[in-house]
Amino acid sequence: MQIVKHINELRLVVNGKRKEGLSIGLVPTMGALHQGHLSLVEQAGEQTGFVVVSIFVNPTQFNDKGDLERYPRNLQKDIDFLTQSSCGLIFAPDADEIYPEPDTRQFDFGQLEQVMEGKFRLGHFNGVAQVVSRLFEIVEPDKAFFGMKDFQQMTIIKEMVRKLNLPVEIVSCPIIREADGMAMSSRNTLLSPDERRNAVVISATLFEAVNKTGQLSVEELCNWVIERINENEYLNTEYFEIVNADTLLAVNNWDEPCIKVGCIAVHCGKIRLIDNVMFETIIY
Repeated sequence: MQIVKHINELRLVVNGKRKEGLSIGLVPTMGALHQGHLSLVEQAGEQTGFVVVSIFVNPTQFNDKGDLERYPRNLQKDIDFLTQSSCGLIFAPDADEIYPEPDTRQFDFGQLEQVMEGKFRLGHFNGVAQVVSRLFEIVEPDKAFFGMKDFQQMTIIKEMVRKLNLPVEIVSCPIIREADGMAMSSRNTLLSPDERRNAVVISATLFEAVNKTGQLSVEELCNWVIERINENEYLNTEYFEIVNADTLLAVNNWDEPCIKVGCIAVHCGKIRLIDNVMFETIIY
């Protein structure tokens, strides 16, 4: 496994692998790696010949400076974590390597970026599109691997690829959960022991909600989830919406012909956590 910080070093290695006939897989991360990231790396190893993992905390996607400052960073720990994985190269650039000049590009994703995360984190998805498109330009991967925990982000990246006509396949990978059901996240490490014990209420409530789809209307179920989570003194729900998986527009009735996903953001102390679950379509 090689570790590089500069684009010219990366391209030298990646171009050499291409000449050997290997396809290139990219797993973009912001570090603080966990088993969820590792599952993406292993998927990439199964589907491509050479895997690049980028580790870069992208400043342009944080609308909250405090959130950026709190984001966990430990490059050596991440390197150690990937040592026995399918990763062939770690790309760990500084900000001026990714952005030698300020990135002033503005992306328009329409309704996809105006709901849920986009509503509460203004400019977030523009920053995501900036950094992911830069990584695609630098690495030129055949496939890029993203986790479904960031469901809205994944949907927007697919739309960015379509809009820019980029020659990369986006591979969606399932959420990896802790033994108690909580979605794995780099932010989990920032929770206090008491916060971590109570944060599991989020996923437990989502799982229970899936079993209530035949008993409650969409609106009633959304209200039930929010009230149930907010009963916990450690938790405060920012949003919970059941949406069309393709358009991200809110679903009003269970009989709407689409895949439905319930997306949630919850504050646990100062830490903001997201999760989602898929709902079966119920025909009344």
